Amino acid sequence: MSVRTLFLSGALAAGVLACGVADAQSGNQGRTWSQVAKLPDFTTGIWEIPLGRPAPGARSAFTPPAPPQLTPAYAAKLKAYNDSRAKGDEQDTPAANCVPPGMPEMMGQPYPIQIMFGPGQISLQAEAYQQIRHIYTDGRKHPDDPNQTYNGDSIGHWEGGTLIVDTVGFTADTPLGQNYGIRHSEKMHIVEKMRLTDPDTLEIVTTIDDPEALAAPWTNTRTFKRHRDWTIAEYVCEQNNRNLVDESGHAGILLAPPPKPE
Repeated sequence: MSVRTLFLSGALAAGVLACGVADAQSGNQGRTWSQVAKLPDFTTGIWEIPLGRPAPGARSAFTPPAPPQLTPAYAAKLKAYNDSRAKGDEQDTPAANCVPPGMPEMMGQPYPIQIMFGPGQISLQAEAYQQIRHIYTDGRKHPDDPNQTYNGDSIGHWEGGTLIVDTVGFTADTPLGQNYGIRHSEKMHIVEKMRLTDPDTLEIVTTIDDPEALAAPWTNTRTFKRHRDWTIAEYVCEQNNRNLVDESGHAGILLAPPPKPE
């Protein structure tokens, strides 16, 4: 299926919606196919955060941010989690049962992503868990009461060559950040700034705000490299899922597949 076909129905809906929404942003917002063609090229090839050590003198693709400043209530939750781990307690997570990590970690996994443009909307497909994000650039606002989903409700606009994405409406059953044993609250709000720093490098600066979990906004920067000849592979978590819950409700894992019946 071509990208044009993929976005056809969305483009029609976007055109109708845009007629009734004041254009608050100046410049090219990609609301027609001719405008889409003039946007920065995020769509050629596949993007990936490079793994391994950077070359001598080169900047790492991802520098872990300073730990978040947690509110007292969430600092207590993190302490309880770490104390439990120190005692050797099993720490199961939704991801262990093939539930996707959602935002913000969808954009930080060591798997490729593909970005597709259409009039009034942008779609991001992550190879991990076959996740899809829709970013609407047709001038709409967030719903007054958005559904709580793994990747949230995303609206975006262009400021020159930078795509600004504002996302709200997350389920609280996803992690606050990588390697953190606590969830965010339902009030989490994420702003991303995406821009090309050279033809094959995409920089995404992410700021997370959560008045219940964070004492201050938490920002990190990730750098993606373009692979012009790659494609997204199929990813089905359940094919290799070896996590289990025993009769008493405790989590476990099968380190080897069960023997085949004779």
